[in-house]
Amino acid sequence: MTKHEKNEVIEVLKGKFTQYNNFYITNTESLSVAQISNLRRACFDKNVEMKVAKNTLIRKALESLDSEKYAGVLDSLNHVTALMFSENPKEPALIISSFRGKGNQEKPALKAAFINGDIYTGDNNLKALTQIKTKNELIGEVIGLLQSPAKRVLAGLLQHHEKQAAAAE
Repeated sequence: MTKHEKNEVIEVLKGKFTQYNNFYITNTESLSVAQISNLRRACFDKNVEMKVAKNTLIRKALESLDSEKYAGVLDSLNHVTALMFSENPKEPALIISSFRGKGNQEKPALKAAFINGDIYTGDNNLKALTQIKTKNELIGEVIGLLQSPAKRVLAGLLQHHEKQAAAAE
């Protein structure tokens, strides 16, 4: 790989890190070509962008953006690395869990996840990451909570109005 090609990869990675607030760093070391293809297909189906790059290029891209912000992620850059970029913070975790469940395997392993500025390191965080609420789920819950008292008030008013109408007859 020439220096120019390396710089191009670094620029592409910088663009992805800037574009997405959420990315996962996984270890795909022992996966076959067919398994990697299946993982890529699963990512594509769920609007998750998967990129494979050399750790040194990933490190250079992150350090050139903000070495302090990504410091906790840099330690996980070892072995074979695949990056998963997503708007939805839990979608890559769901893909990894599902993929591992289908093949009864331990790979891809989660090395680190960067979720809206928070860093999760280690495969032991995978289950917790599958349970993160998305922005839309949180908004839905808030709307549901706000609607609940209003529904009770309206139901009470309607019942009161029906009782008054029945008493007037």
